Amino acid sequence: MKIDIELLEMAALAAQDSNIRKAGDVFIVAGIGGCVTYWNPLTDDGDALRLAVKLNMHIHIDFDTSRKKVCAYHQSAEAEENGESLSSTRRAIVRAAAEIGRAMS
Repeated sequence: MKIDIELLEMAALAAQDSNIRKAGDVFIVAGIGGCVTYWNPLTDDGDALRLAVKLNMHIHIDFDTSRKKVCAYHQSAEAEENGESLSSTRRAIVRAAAEIGRAMS
């Protein structure tokens, strides 16, 4: 999806990680020893957590109300997603990171 690619581009910019590179419609990370892996914090819990930690985000998960939601906060960005799934948490992190990246571009 074009929107997801744009979110990932801005999130990668916010991460300021020279190892994250765009290759067509996917993002890759060059690791130790030349090992290359895919980078997609929208689908990978580990990538999303590393992104949140790198950007010093605060994650608030509220499943006790009738409106289930996840919020990702940064001093300069905030994103909220409705739902109680892991994908909602990942998407909130990426959306907040993308806001940071947009401000940097």
